[in-house]
Amino acid sequence: MKVAEGLTTAGRKYAVAYALQYTTRDLRRALTRYRRVMAAYPGTPEAEYSRMQITNIATSVVPKQEVLDALVKLTLAHFEHEKAT
Repeated sequence: MKVAEGLTTAGRKYAVAYALQYTTRDLRRALTRYRRVMAAYPGTPEAEYSRMQITNIATSVVPKQEVLDALVKLTLAHFEHEKAT
């Protein structure tokens, strides 16, 4: 897997994750790599791109109703947390 030269470290690591997702179709490893990019390089464009790609992976493998149920549950928990503080 060839990664483009001239990229930042974050860019190179993002490119590897992207290749795992779209070239080799290894979504599990791509997800892990995107999470690492976000943890190691927060605030970078690559971290934001990684968030978007994680969403793409989730919506491609998790049934739509399950995604919706999880989002509703998360939102309700957030409201409860706000009310408690």
